[in-house]
Amino acid sequence: MKAKQFDCVALQHRGAERIYEQTKNMTISEEVAYWQHRTEELRQLQQARKPKIKR
Repeated sequence: MKAKQFDCVALQHRGAERIYEQTKNMTISEEVAYWQHRTEELRQLQQARKPKIKR
């Protein structure tokens, strides 16, 4: 049997643990602000990677 090269579940768990560590001591309003900021960062990243369409 071939060894796994990439484990999606482990990746998801590591990401969730990292976010938990960053947010575990935040108030609800701080956590909402955290997610709003992260969402905006993601939107900017997606926009930057979007191919430019020439017309």
